[in-house]
Amino acid sequence: MAETEVPRSIPALLERNARRFGDRPAYREKEYGIWQSWTWAAAEEETRALAMGFLALGMRKGDHVAIVGRNRPALYWAMVAAQSAGAVPVPLYQDAVADEMAYVLDHCGARFVVAGDQEQVDKVLEVSARLPGLEAIVYVDPRGLRRYDHARLNALADVQAEGRAGRQRLEGELAARTAALGPDDTCVMLYTSGTTGRPKGVVLSNRNIIATARATCGFDRLTEAEEVLAYLPMAWVGDFIFSVGQAYWAGFCVNCPESAATMMTDLREIGPTYFFAPPRIFEQMLTSVMIRMEDAGALKRRLFDRSMGLARRVGRALLDGRPVAAADRAAHALGDLLVYGPLKNTLGLSRIRVAYTAGEAIGPEIFEFYRALGINLKQLYGQTEASVFITQQPDGEVRSDTVGVPSPGVELRLAESGEVFYRSPGVFVEYFKAPEATAATKSADGWVATGDAGFFEEGTGHLRIIDRAKDVGRTADGRLFAPKYVENKLKFFPSILEAVVFGAGRPFCTAFVNIDLTAVGNWAERSGIPYASYQELAGHARVLDMIAGHVEEVNRALARDRMLAGCQIRRFLVLHKELDADDGELTRTRKIRRRIIEEKYGDLIAALYGGMDSVYTETEVTYEDGRKGHIRATLAIREVATAAAPAVRLAAE
Repeated sequence: MAETEVPRSIPALLERNARRFGDRPAYREKEYGIWQSWTWAAAEEETRALAMGFLALGMRKGDHVAIVGRNRPALYWAMVAAQSAGAVPVPLYQDAVADEMAYVLDHCGARFVVAGDQEQVDKVLEVSARLPGLEAIVYVDPRGLRRYDHARLNALADVQAEGRAGRQRLEGELAARTAALGPDDTCVMLYTSGTTGRPKGVVLSNRNIIATARATCGFDRLTEAEEVLAYLPMAWVGDFIFSVGQAYWAGFCVNCPESAATMMTDLREIGPTYFFAPPRIFEQMLTSVMIRMEDAGALKRRLFDRSMGLARRVGRALLDGRPVAAADRAAHALGDLLVYGPLKNTLGLSRIRVAYTAGEAIGPEIFEFYRALGINLKQLYGQTEASVFITQQPDGEVRSDTVGVPSPGVELRLAESGEVFYRSPGVFVEYFKAPEATAATKSADGWVATGDAGFFEEGTGHLRIIDRAKDVGRTADGRLFAPKYVENKLKFFPSILEAVVFGAGRPFCTAFVNIDLTAVGNWAERSGIPYASYQELAGHARVLDMIAGHVEEVNRALARDRMLAGCQIRRFLVLHKELDADDGELTRTRKIRRRIIEEKYGDLIAALYGGMDSVYTETEVTYEDGRKGHIRATLAIREVATAAAPAVRLAAE
């Protein structure tokens, strides 16, 4: 294969990288507190041995191979090894409960499962009686599995050893299968988060992934020198495009943290140059900063506040290369020495060259905080069905209120309703076993309906997303209602972890709020407020006063927006439990399931609009071990002030 030729598959990219970047690091993993590394040449050898082992187990072309566990090099090798053998990798969410896992395994007809550890093996075994097509489970970590029945269990190291031992017998078959892979063969199948129903299997081809990776690496000038941290769910399309698609195209190193608990420490040790995080991660980072500053002495707080004031005024201009007065430039350099630099180092972001956020809209204040520090944080807009990228923000054109311009190779258009449609080389092949759903989403000429409402800015051509098209509505008096926009403004406050806003077809807007236990708990301890549980703290009068102040501040900001002034919140309550994916209230990617929340908490919504001061409720919850229980509480309902809004009425469309 000529070096200028575009490889036809991910395994072909691995072969190219082993030749081109053989001695460069491809993977690192932290285990038992120690970082271990594999070069591209070593990664290719590990992957080929595993692929031959899969052949020895009887893996056939077209088989579906489920992959479940935390981010580990061995699981990435398993995905590429399955592809090399002509099979289709299907990553699963590692925190999925057994029933959720059973649905995906049954729907895709998985013959093989590669599991990270005992926890994942246990979940598969729990539902294995419902999966007659499942033939073998391969596990990475053997701890706790010695006494299990190994009739269908195989250690990944043993599978690799079998592959190496049978190299002479298996290598030719593997080479033939790998060589037969083409751009239109399936690369991966990723399941949607199931916001509105059962997850759908999104079939993505080698062409989808490689064309997208090639274009977007060029957009941000990504090279083999980049370092990324692979910590997001392997079942999420973002992790696949960053940790497989772009990593294999550019040849950069993928670093796997030891655990979710050590992620921030591992982030600081690696110091990635290319970083992606959903808004909630940036929110959590900012919350930790604010908590530390509240605990700091008066002198440090004054220095921080003064320096951040300067950063907000000139930091973005410096980042974008715009002119800045010499005095401000000098003051900012001093601030970088004393405040910004140490802060970025503490967060693990000191080497960032490009950072992205997506998945949900990020609060403008949060976005501007990181930009002010000199971190090149940008927004992208994407979907699983697009192989992630639909729009990106070019350097020098980064703003909090847009998602940028079409990514290279992407076409955009708006329907009369405002819904965004796109077409690109990354557009998915189909929904697995769902031709009607495929036809409803993707037209015959390749245009895909996003389900999001937006508009193009005049002059810049940047796309602005308002909300999910189905969620955008009108209040009873005809004003525009965009709940996600308001929810994101509420979540800027460190005290608010989650919010759900109601108002479509109603006389005014109301909200459910989840407090952030870490932030509010820290504040409570400093304020001398005793509490024994989330529920007790969430119902405390002073906590409700604090949340009311945040809601009123959001109302004042909304009042200045003529389009969304009608979204001001009049009444709210703080929920007695955190919204949880295990209870069906959030997806595994932490998106709100509005319909389920409205059905489950209908009594609370009725109380918000019924003029009540409090409401008694009982809620079923799922504990970590799968047991069910009930939480009972009487929730206070607060009324808050709204701000004078521009006198404008938007006629219903």
